[in-house]
Amino acid sequence: MRELLRSNDIVLISAVAALLDSAGIGHLVLDQHMSVMEGSIGLLPRRLLVEGDQEDRARALLNQAGFGAALVDG
Repeated sequence: MRELLRSNDIVLISAVAALLDSAGIGHLVLDQHMSVMEGSIGLLPRRLLVEGDQEDRARALLNQAGFGAALVDG
């Protein structure tokens, strides 16, 4: 698994996840339930990961969709 995105913006994470779903690219969102630990203040960022063999395809798709600035360096 390779990290594509790390953000506190739940709308961004949801939009990217929906885009990956529509393209058939499997992904995993980590740390989405950490708000229970942090008191629901949104302090800890969520991480979005894809399988290593899908990383290039996912990055290209997200760049094309205008989410390139949000991607972490690969």
